[in-house]
Amino acid sequence: MTILVTGGAGYIGAHVVRLLQERGDAVVVVDDLSTGARSRVGDATVIELDVASAGAQEVLVAALREHQVDAVIHFAARKQVGESVARPTYYYQQNVGGLTNVLAAMEEAGVHKLVFSSSAATYGMPSVSVVEEKLHAEPINPYGETKLVGEWMGRAASRAWGLKFVALRYFNVAGSGWDDLGDPAVLNLVPMVLDRIERGEQPRLFGDDYPTPDGTCIRDYIHVLDLAKAHIAALQYLTHDSQPFDVFNVGTGTGASVREVIDGLAAVSGLTIDPIVEARRAGDPPQLVGSPERINEILGWHAEAGLEEILSSAWKAWQAGPRPIDV
Repeated sequence: MTILVTGGAGYIGAHVVRLLQERGDAVVVVDDLSTGARSRVGDATVIELDVASAGAQEVLVAALREHQVDAVIHFAARKQVGESVARPTYYYQQNVGGLTNVLAAMEEAGVHKLVFSSSAATYGMPSVSVVEEKLHAEPINPYGETKLVGEWMGRAASRAWGLKFVALRYFNVAGSGWDDLGDPAVLNLVPMVLDRIERGEQPRLFGDDYPTPDGTCIRDYIHVLDLAKAHIAALQYLTHDSQPFDVFNVGTGTGASVREVIDGLAAVSGLTIDPIVEARRAGDPPQLVGSPERINEILGWHAEAGLEEILSSAWKAWQAGPRPIDV
């Protein structure tokens, strides 16, 4: 098969690209290289493009046709919750506009399979401790809204022109499947902590007054390689199943607090980590943990790594990168 991966040079995308290459697929990466790098995708064809830009649809149509693409995996998006609250129009422009171009190009080129990178942010502030896909999605920040709109767009396209669409609502991604594919952007908790330590600064902890046991947010942390394997499972589902539209949580069903993650990182690294407590960030719900029952049952996918393995792999990849920390 030939798979086009938007955002394929980024953190999660590069892991998926490597798995696709290992199983023998041809891969075309479309990425603006704002956080990713060509060196992360091996011998994949790379098209440097912001999928939300003017003219992107025409470039995508040409790529889909030239490479005879069988399916698309769509990662390319902006993903900072706080930034989305401050810049909602930009987030709609990038995330919804980008997907609009991708879907329009797929329809024009006759490509009918799409795996969509959605988010647990679609759930907002759920009233239950563990969320299932049937829960009403009510996002509380523009980032989550753009992901929910993306799901609606996929469902509409499946009805209108036969798109087969799977949305993966994943929770908090961390770790590294290979030392050279560590998280390159300082957007997620673990690299944010390590980035500040490497610069000689105290890490920041946003809010310790949430209604949780230790006052910090609880999240469902998933190893990036487990998440990448979920995308492969979703791709196989689209290839072999007649279901035109589906949504799956990708998580472990177990939560860990921000403070537990920081303490766990200290344990695996040998660092002393004493974060500064600051005010809550806008748009952060107290707890988000996902039920993996549907994806376990229907796709046969199961998370394998626990929190310690996630943090150990993240630390190892950081130390193998350009900014190792003296311990």
